[in-house]
Amino acid sequence: MFFPIGDTPNPSFIPWVTWALIALNVLVFVGVTVPLTGQPADPGDPLLQQYLALLLERNPGLTAEGLAADFSAYDLFVYRHGYKPGAPSLRDLFSAMFLHAGLAHLLGNMLFLWIYGDNVEHRLGRLRYLLSYLLTGAAATLGFALLAGDSMTPLVGASGAISGVLGLYFVFFPRNRVKVFVFLFPFIMRVLLFPARLVLGVYLVLDNLLPLALGSGGSVAYGAHIGGFLAGLAIGVGADRLGLRGLGGPTGASPTLASALAAEDAQAVIAALREVTTEDLLALPALDLLALATILGRAGEADIGIWLLRRALRSSSRHPGLHLALGVLWLAQGQDVTAYQHLAAAAELDPSGDAGSRARRLLRQLNATPR
Repeated sequence: MFFPIGDTPNPSFIPWVTWALIALNVLVFVGVTVPLTGQPADPGDPLLQQYLALLLERNPGLTAEGLAADFSAYDLFVYRHGYKPGAPSLRDLFSAMFLHAGLAHLLGNMLFLWIYGDNVEHRLGRLRYLLSYLLTGAAATLGFALLAGDSMTPLVGASGAISGVLGLYFVFFPRNRVKVFVFLFPFIMRVLLFPARLVLGVYLVLDNLLPLALGSGGSVAYGAHIGGFLAGLAIGVGADRLGLRGLGGPTGASPTLASALAAEDAQAVIAALREVTTEDLLALPALDLLALATILGRAGEADIGIWLLRRALRSSSRHPGLHLALGVLWLAQGQDVTAYQHLAAAAELDPSGDAGSRARRLLRQLNATPR
């Protein structure tokens, strides 16, 4: 058995939106699911007859009386408020995200949200994170609907939206590690650290794509999980591509950038950057890139540097100086975990050089900071 229980590193940050989403899901379960599960369905409700007719059509060997005897008021509530591909509703598209089939379903989803949500919330900001959660949840449900056709079987659960969070995590935190409790009695019973992308790749491919391709049945909505994850990947890649547009498009080489860096003149550096191309940035030595990042960070213009350095990184993803400079700028923005990704990359790409040495020094400082 492999059971994820946490991740590292984590931001020194209170993830209010993640906690609020967990609280809302738990409150709905305690306030709606539990009491309604203990009540029989109203035999006079016309919706019950509609649902029974649907189930009898799919299971001709059963009887209406036998089905009705096992029906709870919550089953009927789920049929009313879960998302039914054959009767799409905008209200149900979102209400279904906060309903769960049982305690195990709820606890599994909330564990994943608790593990991965805080980092993504810190990286995106609270409002963008909440919007991304709802959008990927909607995309997950629509992905399920594409595969389900005109089915009237309701979909419920937060796993589609949480899969979106996993997709975002996959993009933003490639060098994080996941704490996994490995229970292979009697050989291994301990917590091990695995690369986050490996764990999330297993979730996507082995837990969802493979069962879907093999036509596995059961109650797991593989299409929703895959749709949510892909939507999270798309939002994450889009956010990284667009970045923060602090400048107009760079148009030509600037002979003044080197002198502005040497003088540590922030305003002159910003003015010179307006004429810098990606090729100019890639030609700068690691120490000049670090000086650029430091000057912009001190001047409160870290967003400009992040945007430019990310552009350069697209052309040269294995440039240690770019990763070092980006790590410094993300630190200036208070994004410790995002900074960790780039500092770790610089240390790995330049094991014996100056950029790698400086990156390792900053990593040691990060690891020594109480979190």
